[in-house]
Amino acid sequence: MAKIAIIDDEPEILSMLERLLGREKGFEVRVFSNPANALEEVKAGTFDIVLLDIMMPQMDGMDFLKVVRTQNTKTKIIMMTAYSTLDRVLNSHKSGANDYLLKPFKSLAKVLEKIKAFA
Repeated sequence: MAKIAIIDDEPEILSMLERLLGREKGFEVRVFSNPANALEEVKAGTFDIVLLDIMMPQMDGMDFLKVVRTQNTKTKIIMMTAYSTLDRVLNSHKSGANDYLLKPFKSLAKVLEKIKAFA
């Protein structure tokens, strides 16, 4: 079963995704409200998939992505944001993101579908 890190500053998002992916679907899930706490583990390849919020007060998700990609190109990273622009989507892909999710999630099935594509 895939190991998933969820990095987001919103406790509701962390709780909802942890419940959906961990308890209901059986993935091994760890949640991080501060990206700095996850950085070393993600760079080391501890996780198969990372759900990463783009806008967080402690560290921007795009900066996190760029740092991770200097040492780890294998982990699948799915960016999440409520503030989508074409420029942001293109920049995340250029920086090494594998996919993109818009918040609020219209359907948790869409989140699960993207996870299963990489698991």
